[in-house]
Amino acid sequence: MPVTPDTGHATRVIDTPLGSLRGANRPLADGRFATSFLGIPFAQAPVGDLRFAAPVPVGPWEGIFDALAFGPTPQRGDPGVTLIPEPSVPGDSTLNLNVTTPAAGDTDAHLPVLVWIHGGGFFAGCPASPWYNSTGFARDGVVTVVISYRLGFDGFGHIPGVPENRGVRDWLCALEWVRDNIASFGGDPSRVTIAGQSAGGGAVLTLLGMPAAHGLFHGAISLSGALADVGLPRAKELTESIAKGAGVSADRTGFASVPEERIIELQQKNTSLTAKGALQKMLDEGLALGPVVDGELIPHPTTEALAAGVGADIPLWLSSADDEFAMAFTKAAKVLRFLPASRMITKMGGTKDSRKVWMADNAETRALGTAAVMGRFLTVRMFRVALAELADLRSGTPTWVSRFSWRSPVFNAAVHCLDVPFFFDCLGSEKVEPLAGPVPPQELADTVHASALAFIKVGDPGWGTYGLATKQTRVFDSFTRTVTDGYASVRSLRSDAVL
Repeated sequence: MPVTPDTGHATRVIDTPLGSLRGANRPLADGRFATSFLGIPFAQAPVGDLRFAAPVPVGPWEGIFDALAFGPTPQRGDPGVTLIPEPSVPGDSTLNLNVTTPAAGDTDAHLPVLVWIHGGGFFAGCPASPWYNSTGFARDGVVTVVISYRLGFDGFGHIPGVPENRGVRDWLCALEWVRDNIASFGGDPSRVTIAGQSAGGGAVLTLLGMPAAHGLFHGAISLSGALADVGLPRAKELTESIAKGAGVSADRTGFASVPEERIIELQQKNTSLTAKGALQKMLDEGLALGPVVDGELIPHPTTEALAAGVGADIPLWLSSADDEFAMAFTKAAKVLRFLPASRMITKMGGTKDSRKVWMADNAETRALGTAAVMGRFLTVRMFRVALAELADLRSGTPTWVSRFSWRSPVFNAAVHCLDVPFFFDCLGSEKVEPLAGPVPPQELADTVHASALAFIKVGDPGWGTYGLATKQTRVFDSFTRTVTDGYASVRSLRSDAVL
């Protein structure tokens, strides 16, 4: 069944360049209404001959399109990789987006626009989350757009004879739709900020480093950004493995003959981190699925592009949570407590010298046991080292850096995804309590959300830009503050020291 938000109020019809749309009005606390338009197709259904093709933009339709329910999602069954409610919706027309606006139909409103790209490791997640489609930003004068994109092998797998980076091309197609249509929703196409968390944060960084994407957005927010930058050799290795498992040729004809469900099954098998050596390989070589450095659409790895000054004029806000993967080893905590933390850090790639420095810098976590140490070390290698390096590369440009440090009482840590409901100011939404506890601090949500609003509206979240001299870092916590070099504790594990 289609998934719909609880609107309970009248609908509204607006005209757009593509045709008329019917959306649902949603009450705001002050008596005003926002209007949500859900499941709007921005590209034709990627099935049949279009399954492995670049997205084909939709054309105009006749009559009124009912945008009252979330559209089909590329995610086929929630694999449970995040704590964000992200339902799967069946159907073929998966390249769609949702718009929530306080100024539907007002082409003179010229409101700033937030385009959200969901996470999920580039193989999971969806745009139908009640968190992403909440009304907090609309209440505060921002048009919110949440986009979908092809996932997993269909979206990012290397297939000879078809366009690389189909999921990336979906992002571009959605942003082009925003450019051409958002004025009908009260948005200003010259004031677009892209934002995302985890793989979505990585997507933001990929787009920032892509010349082909420039002009489609004017600010970028990367929360817990997980960059892929998959090299062609690794992408080809995965392609051959999946083709072998399916018993088909490693080309378009072969993969087109394999049902989507079987591709997903083989993809999961070949990217599982439970196999011997798989976690270490992922730490050393990065993700196996995600944007591929193809030399064309993505001509260079993102770090190289940013180092060369690509996107240097675009305001960027980088953030991570202190303990993204604190719960990664929780189930094994009783066994791990008998193993020396230093030994396990070595197994995860820490050199002797860097390990000693890092362990000293993280004494508080060390006191929580080996499982906690491993979770923080994984967090550092997956997210925080890369963030510190990117921030240094961007020094002297409009770049802001922060940490989300408030500890959830459920996990006793600032875990992956915890910052998202604070960013959207939706602490009362469904499934927030299992992540943030029964009484998450609204004051902190007010602070984080206000910083997001300031960045989206004026390109400055409200604290000093990042420079090599001070490395100013905003720490979002029960006592929010700005510190000098908030990522100092990860510097002993910079990639040149670890690998």
